Amino acid sequence: MKNLILVRHAKSSWEAPLHDKDRPLTAQGMKSAHLVSSHINKFLPKTYSVWSSTAERALETAMIFAQNIAFPLESILYKEELYTFDERKLEKVIKSCNNDYDNIIIFGHNEAITNFVNKFGNVFIDNVPTAGFVQIEFDSDNWDTIEKGHTKKVLFPRDLK
Repeated sequence: MKNLILVRHAKSSWEAPLHDKDRPLTAQGMKSAHLVSSHINKFLPKTYSVWSSTAERALETAMIFAQNIAFPLESILYKEELYTFDERKLEKVIKSCNNDYDNIIIFGHNEAITNFVNKFGNVFIDNVPTAGFVQIEFDSDNWDTIEKGHTKKVLFPRDLK
């Protein structure tokens, strides 16, 4: 059994003239990340690995979640290949996971996340919003053979306001 949690980075700022990868979270993004992350403990497996895109907004979101779920910040794995908006590239990263990991939390980007959860989950989601949390369970012992899974939990900031 493999368990995947995908979290779209929280709302980021377009204010400063920065490269896309360097955009930080807005105050609202930080608030939403804290809100969602403070409500997920009961949905988390006992052990898991946390991976994040190297984009500033994704790693800031991952750090907020880690603080709220008591996950050591130094244990977050930052992966350049998760800085993608393409679900095929996201799928390739996930399917290349080491099978020693049964539970993975990934912080990444849209359209990749929404398209991935619609391809592999059993609940259609029009759009995974910023700071959105989607958990999918796969009846497989190997990441490279995952197919249609079961969407176990969907939690968006608007659900908690």
